[in-house]
Amino acid sequence: MVPAIMITVFILFVSVGWFITTYNRFIRYKNRIEESWSGIDVALKRRFNLIPNLVRVVEGYSEHEAEVFRTKGDYLTGVTGMSNRAAEESQISKSLRGLLALAEAYPDLKASTNFLDLQNNLDEIEEDIQKARNRYNAYVARLNILVESFPATFIAGKFGFAKQNYFALDLATQRELPEVKL
Repeated sequence: MVPAIMITVFILFVSVGWFITTYNRFIRYKNRIEESWSGIDVALKRRFNLIPNLVRVVEGYSEHEAEVFRTKGDYLTGVTGMSNRAAEESQISKSLRGLLALAEAYPDLKASTNFLDLQNNLDEIEEDIQKARNRYNAYVARLNILVESFPATFIAGKFGFAKQNYFALDLATQRELPEVKL
């Protein structure tokens, strides 16, 4: 009788220990996802703050193209949530790509020290965005695996932990491979 009670108590302790450990893993991943989203947000805001300087430099060379970027300031006001922010930032990335492509048409602009400094800053910020995005996606992957894993899925369902979406964003300074036709 005593061994049966000891086995039952042992199984109970192991079960409670597993439950506590698994729940704490959910909380840890949830908090790390929030922290890494904050890192993405900071990098995106740094990029957004750089855009007006880049636009001012380009304005002297092409008034029409610069007008497109002046309207981008409205994008971040009122934008909340990852999916909305990702869509808006993709639009800004595409516009920045156009701005950088515009620089190719103006040799004086490409040679401008101000433009080169701003472009280097943009490259650094884009790298920071990519690192933050990779960190965010790594934690999302861990949480998603845990949410779908048996028996942790029961804890996820009971306490409302759900799969998260990955953050995908085209970077403005991302170089596309040239198309080669044979």
